[in-house]
Amino acid sequence: MEIKKIRLGNLILPSNVLMAPLAGYTCCPFRVLAYELGAGLCFTEMVSANALRYQDRATKRLLVTAETEIIRAVQLLGGNPAMMEHIAKSEMLKDFDIIDINMGCPVPNVFKSGEGSALMLDQKRAAAIIRGCKRSGKIVTVKCRTGIREDDMFAAEFARMCEDAGADMITVHGRSRSMMYDGRPYEKEIAAAKAAVSVPVIANGGICSAGDAEQMMERTGADGVMLARYGLENPFIFSRLTGKPCGKTACQAVLEQIGLAMRYYDETYTLLYMKKLASNMMKKRKGTKKYKERLYRSGSLEELREVLTLIFCEGEEQVNSGA
Repeated sequence: MEIKKIRLGNLILPSNVLMAPLAGYTCCPFRVLAYELGAGLCFTEMVSANALRYQDRATKRLLVTAETEIIRAVQLLGGNPAMMEHIAKSEMLKDFDIIDINMGCPVPNVFKSGEGSALMLDQKRAAAIIRGCKRSGKIVTVKCRTGIREDDMFAAEFARMCEDAGADMITVHGRSRSMMYDGRPYEKEIAAAKAAVSVPVIANGGICSAGDAEQMMERTGADGVMLARYGLENPFIFSRLTGKPCGKTACQAVLEQIGLAMRYYDETYTLLYMKKLASNMMKKRKGTKKYKERLYRSGSLEELREVLTLIFCEGEEQVNSGA
């Protein structure tokens, strides 16, 4: 696939390979790793505007950023235009360059509250949210789906509304809300959205290899791709796709994540995050299943380092940009 920079307002993304916001995973240590490996943009985990309104401590922790993040982007979830504007303008988001509005989350409790993908059914309210967030002076992007049901998709129409309301970039997950996270993405819907607007359109969904990314670009004409679960399984895919030299092994990357997590969080959070990350990264590594129970039983950083060394470091060969 063609690797290129993307301009968003006064910002230039160094590559068109993006990492999706994923709850429980895309905290600042992982974003630092993804940027280091060539990602052009990484988002925080989904952050509830309503929770920020009430100064929820756990939610505010999602806003922690690292000094080395080249661009800082927060994904905001909410359905009230006035509240979204208030949070977008607040001191809590002062360090962020980009606000990404979640208009694609399919989870039932989010949908029932009129947030996430439910906003695709209320384009007037969705437009008001985009305009309100734009009044913060920040770059505003939108992440949406192809529609609510497979028999009623309207990605192009929704993308036009987003652009008209002021969105600087639109990411289209190629599945409807009813499909959740399964099924083949509807690439034609992403292509239709791309053809309908002049702002950059990013293709998301079902990308599990470099070949998938290239195919997605070819079939949709999108300006870039957004990786999700596969980015967790193999963060080195960013290096492979972008050609950015790595010179780091999976062992080094994982152990560095522990240090980074401890710099910004406590031991309890670090243990939880590292177990989840390691569980994803070891999925396709031969001979690692026997360590899984021990991984989850680890009750201290010392125990965690020991088992991670067994999983990722024994016999590890140097990973280069072609890994």
